[in-house]
Amino acid sequence: MSGINTLLQTLIGSRLPTVMGVSFAYTLPLLSIINDYTDEAFGTEHDRFVRGIRTIQGSLIVASFVNIILGYSRAWGELTRFFTPIVMVPVVCLVGLGLFARGFPLLGNCVEIGLPMLILLIISQQYLKRVHSRAHLILERFALLICIGIVWAFAAILTVSGAYNNVKTATKLSCRTDRSYLMSSAPWIKIPYPFQWGTPIFRASHVFGMIGAALVSSAESTATFFAAARLSGATAPPAHVLSRSIGLQGIGMLLEGLFGSLVGTTASVENVGLLGLTHIGSRRVVQISTGFMIFFSIFGKFGAFFASIPLPIFAAIYCILLGIVGK
Repeated sequence: MSGINTLLQTLIGSRLPTVMGVSFAYTLPLLSIINDYTDEAFGTEHDRFVRGIRTIQGSLIVASFVNIILGYSRAWGELTRFFTPIVMVPVVCLVGLGLFARGFPLLGNCVEIGLPMLILLIISQQYLKRVHSRAHLILERFALLICIGIVWAFAAILTVSGAYNNVKTATKLSCRTDRSYLMSSAPWIKIPYPFQWGTPIFRASHVFGMIGAALVSSAESTATFFAAARLSGATAPPAHVLSRSIGLQGIGMLLEGLFGSLVGTTASVENVGLLGLTHIGSRRVVQISTGFMIFFSIFGKFGAFFASIPLPIFAAIYCILLGIVGK
């Protein structure tokens, strides 16, 4: 659903080069729903899982209408009139620095992979590109992909050579490229469809928690839109554009509830950091990337292949991208 929501935002929403990704604001209501079913008796764990998913679906569907109403009634745009630079600067900084736990702490779980990625990316992006004009053109745009490929191959060599055969389970999950048998367990093709888990379940206690998360993700998206506009060289989004984008985010949240997603989406902070790193602020590039997102979500083997990238590699990237947003 992130691919579809991103495509909608770039076409008829904020029209900024931003990617819609998973919002961590939904973690607490999600855990609350899971914990409510912990003590109940079910025939199998799969039944417990399906029950929880159906409850999450119902909560997302109801909460989505809050964003839709706030957006298309232009009430959110009226609220953004109070978002002066004095207000927005701390919010944007918190959006970037608030995800610190996904950076250095996660990198520390596998230093032999995360640290080389961090050092290699800094050297290639900040210093090697100054060697030659052609190197500058290539490394400014593709340094991230090149570094990921090199360190990913290094991690695969360590995995195959048995470097992680006799280590803790947590280290294996962080460092190995074949963790959890992703490739073997992923289906070749899986097409999602509405209500694939059954009829949604609506509970007021869960709905209110999801509404709170939806409001938080809306504020997060608003701050991210301002940061994306600044780093891409666009003008700050006016009130009516912010209202339209938040309303469309609500429609995306409604689709996520219908198709059985676990959480709603928000404008990706990491993507904004990538804008500052590569200086590529083209909506067309983001729109093309949505095609890959949809492709990898349907064809599971291909998605599982890229999911085998060790998490400390992403943590090293976050250390730089989130810092760019926070500055």
